[in-house]
Amino acid sequence: MSENEKNAAQDGTSSNVLDKLSVETSNKNLENIGVELLPIHTEGTVHAKRIPGNFRKFKWLVASFWIILFVGPYLRWDGQQAILWDLANRQFHIFGLTILPQDIWILAMILLFFALLLAASTAIAGRLWCGYFCFHTVWTDVFTWIEEKFEGQPNKRQKLDKAPMSFEKIRIKAPKHLIWLLIGFATSFSFVAYFTDAIDLWARLFTFEWGSVETTTVLVLGFATYFFAGFLREQTCIGFCPYARIQGAMIDTQTVVPTYDQDRGEPRGRMKRPKPGEEAPQLGDCIDCNLCVAVCPTGVDIRRGQQFGCITCGLCIDACDSVMEKIKKPKGLIRYASLQEFTGKKLPAIWKRPRVIVYSSIMSFAAIMIVWGLLSMSPIDVKALHERSPLFMQMSDGSIKNKWTLKIVNKGAEVMHARVHVTGPEGMKVDVADNIQIQPGNVGTATLFVQIPRKQLTDTNTPIQIHVEDVNNPQINTTYDSVFIGPKVR
Repeated sequence: MSENEKNAAQDGTSSNVLDKLSVETSNKNLENIGVELLPIHTEGTVHAKRIPGNFRKFKWLVASFWIILFVGPYLRWDGQQAILWDLANRQFHIFGLTILPQDIWILAMILLFFALLLAASTAIAGRLWCGYFCFHTVWTDVFTWIEEKFEGQPNKRQKLDKAPMSFEKIRIKAPKHLIWLLIGFATSFSFVAYFTDAIDLWARLFTFEWGSVETTTVLVLGFATYFFAGFLREQTCIGFCPYARIQGAMIDTQTVVPTYDQDRGEPRGRMKRPKPGEEAPQLGDCIDCNLCVAVCPTGVDIRRGQQFGCITCGLCIDACDSVMEKIKKPKGLIRYASLQEFTGKKLPAIWKRPRVIVYSSIMSFAAIMIVWGLLSMSPIDVKALHERSPLFMQMSDGSIKNKWTLKIVNKGAEVMHARVHVTGPEGMKVDVADNIQIQPGNVGTATLFVQIPRKQLTDTNTPIQIHVEDVNNPQINTTYDSVFIGPKVR
């Protein structure tokens, strides 16, 4: 073995040596040609090896989605923060649309949709959320990538962890921890910024005007991010995450998950030249290089079957395919497959599976309700509360008067000047304020009196319509159907 190959093996970069590996040149023992036979994780922190591949690319692509978390609070819309949970005023602003407690059912439908999407994706392909979309998985991946840049390949990091504390060890590890803390702060700060104006939050930070709730939230979430993503890592997925406990009830034999093909891979063994006079052993395609275990972020050996710690990230597939490609064997020794596939039974179409049908039906209902709610949502909402004591008053001229308390909700982002008019029987008189000023996201109150001549009342309950519109923007209007209550008609 050349000196360069020895250094590559020591640094854990076996991929450079694997490039020279093929069936025609693999007559020597794998160790003798520089393929690092990696040990299986047994204890301590899992330092996963990184290799390129399709699933690794997909993980980074999905991880980039979470950048929106950091950018979201700084998006502006009509001079205000585009996305803002204003808990103090019980309002949710999203790109000019204000969702008030009256419309909270839309948020409930959104949560229902994504909860069922999680269940459906798990039933189809296992813990896809854990492997690709979970913020803890993404943050841990970023933290370990930073760790690799400062401390080197997994074997170097393991040796550094075991080394006694020294100035050199502190010098190597300190920059990594500093960046981890900064990411933790950025995460917690961005979270808080969704509940208050981000620009104002920065300004109050430098003037030391944060409240106790803001300060505590930023510190707790920041250190939690630093601790869970930097130190606990896979232990969070295995020991703390409740989803890991219940996902077993969501999958079945038809669920497609990363699976090792035992019929093709066993018996596993290292490729070597048989001695003169000896017959070459009949081995499977698995060369027992342990690369699939080395790249697993939770230290799972997928060759032992589906396990509790597997988050179905597919990195073991990338690792195995890279080896199969170098030794001129077909890819797919480890692949996404269902247990039913290995029994020889045909996997039914996704839309014919009972679980998927149930989940997708509920998701469709939730999606329809969300779309309907958003399309029918008006920037103005009116409730007319009829006076109950008394229900009506008889005036000196014999006419009947009713009283309402109007609650006008301004869901827009600008001050509303509301005007009220009522339609009903002839001779009706209306007494209400001419201009009702309502601040954005607030409720305006007005008293409405309606007086109708008794001869126009042909029934105890007479329908009337209460119309409310914005003086500055007449297109913003709504109608409330109510009834005028009078005495019994003889």
